[in-house]
Amino acid sequence: MSFSDRDGYIWYDGKMVPWREATTHTLTYTLHYGAGCFEGVRAYETSKGTAIFRLKEHTRRLFNSAKIIGMAMPFSEDELNEAQLEVLRANKLKEAYLRPMVFYGSEGMGLRAAGLKTHVIVAAWTWGSYLGAENMERGIRVKTSSFQRQYVNAAVCRAKANANYLNSSMALNEVLKDGYDEALMLDPEGFVAEGSAENIFVVTDGVISTPDVTSALDGITRRTVMKLAEDLGYKVRERRITRDEIYVADEAFFTGTAAEVTPIRELDNRAIGSGSRGPITQKLQATYLAQVKGQREEYPEWLSHI
Repeated sequence: MSFSDRDGYIWYDGKMVPWREATTHTLTYTLHYGAGCFEGVRAYETSKGTAIFRLKEHTRRLFNSAKIIGMAMPFSEDELNEAQLEVLRANKLKEAYLRPMVFYGSEGMGLRAAGLKTHVIVAAWTWGSYLGAENMERGIRVKTSSFQRQYVNAAVCRAKANANYLNSSMALNEVLKDGYDEALMLDPEGFVAEGSAENIFVVTDGVISTPDVTSALDGITRRTVMKLAEDLGYKVRERRITRDEIYVADEAFFTGTAAEVTPIRELDNRAIGSGSRGPITQKLQATYLAQVKGQREEYPEWLSHI
């Protein structure tokens, strides 16, 4: 089904608009120049009803992204938090993926355009496992892309900016054509950065490592998994990682709001560990899913109930 041809509602500049009417002019500035920011957020069904996982942290990052690229926000964080809860209510969704986005309108054209207005939307829809439900158990096949993560001084890497994802799209589609499930991107110095839309973790001799966020996105799921791993007694290190180090690792996995915790069974035609989901990955995956579904007593503040 086309994303433009659906029933439901989208929150658009403070109003709940019927899905098919939530349209934008073809000369909107962001469509031409990529100057916008977005978030990926998930809501889960819990024993206490539907709840958004780490809503406030996602909204805070959206505002930080807008600040980095110089966008004035027309709504407060509290208003955007409430908008996301309201979208779930209006669409009667028990579990959902939410997409808040801020973008410039069609008030002007050309890079020099003045008087641009910041517009805000929040959409939500049912979306299962991003990399496939079966891959949550068996793991995915990954290939190192020829497209590298942007140089930290050539792009606003700390912002979750629309324009940054052209690079990710190129990397992902390159490896999909070769039959792989996801891309691994290196930084300009040749060290491991992240997937096309996920952070990466490597497990060796019981120690969990992940690249620092110099050029990789400061993922909220990344932070969550690091905290859960430490609570479970694992050592977690942020450091530089080489591609061949992953080849000989015991386990590897991706994290992200859409990907959740997805095992990597193969990189560049080399099996990782046993070639299937490893025990530490399985433990973290189960703990994460229990956390987001409200099945753990720890960190109740991470859930915002509708």
